[in-house]
This record gives sequence, C-alpha cells and structure tokens, in this order.
Amino acid sequence: MDALSALIGAVSDGDERSFAALYEAAGPKLFGITLRITRDRNLAEDALQDAFVHIWQTAGRYDAARGSPMAWLTVIARNRAIDALRRRGRGTAGREIGDEALAAMADPGAATDGGVEVLALARCLERLEAKGQELVLLAYFEGWTREELAERFEAPVNTIKTWLRRGLISLRACLEEEGDGAPR
Repeated sequence: MDALSALIGAVSDGDERSFAALYEAAGPKLFGITLRITRDRNLAEDALQDAFVHIWQTAGRYDAARGSPMAWLTVIARNRAIDALRRRGRGTAGREIGDEALAAMADPGAATDGGVEVLALARCLERLEAKGQELVLLAYFEGWTREELAERFEAPVNTIKTWLRRGLISLRACLEEEGDGAPR
C-alpha cells in the first residue's frame, strides 16, 4: 500500500494527524489543479478547502481497486473547482489550452502519477484529430462543461458527448497499447 493510500485509510478512521499529512503531501498539487481551473487564487483556495472537507467526510469510500489515490484526490479537487466556478457564475469560455494541461497530470520531474505516464498520454493525444484533442483537453483538464463545448463547437450537446466518448475510447486503446510495450 502506498503512502497516500495509507493516509486516506487513516483519515477514514478520523485520524487528524494523517489528515494533516495528507494535506501536506497532496495539497500543493491539488491547489495547482484548482488554480488552473478557476484562474483565481481566492476561488482556488476555497475550492481546495471544499475538496479537503469532502475528502475528510468521504475517505472511507476510497477504493484502491478503482484507481490511484492521487487520481481520486484529483477528481475531487477538479469537481470542487468546477463547482466553485458555477457558484460564482463564471464560465470558462475563451480559455486557451496548451501543454500545461499535460503538465497538470504529473508532478514536475515525475514521469508518472497514479499509473498514467504523461509522455504516453501526450503521444496518444497527438494521434487524435485536432478537434478531438481540443475537446478532451478542454473537458477533462480545463473543466469545460458539455454545454460550453457545444457552444464553442456549434454542435448539439449529444454530439459533444459522442465526440468525447470516441476520443476517450481512442485514448484508452492507445494507452493500453503504450502500456503493453508496443512500439512508440
């Protein structure tokens, strides 16, 4: 069991010291995610606080079989940041996407984070058509809603859902191929 999993397990038992250690270990990365999504330091701090309150309350629901601890924590932080944007009534229209979306998936200097190798993901994203790349990056790394994507791409929401699903299926197949030691 890795250190984050152990900390989450102790947090589920109400261990405040483990909660502080979890915050110290994961807080900086999660703050980076909330800041990247909200583009507002105060809002990002609020979202991070909400995320850790949720983590405290739901740590017992973490299941290592369903994903890495950092992936679980990241999803919570991402969702809290998006919720904070919605509460404030700010959209994300007009954001630019770039390489920072890929960098957000891993700590600087680390090739992997929770099993997803950033370089492999970058290679797989390059295989998608330009629209598919942009959709995936905007939806999953910038926090855009399907409605915002529909407006940007001038397409119905159901079409956006289909395009996203196809993009994710392609990424999954590519990542499985990358993970099997296939030629890169």
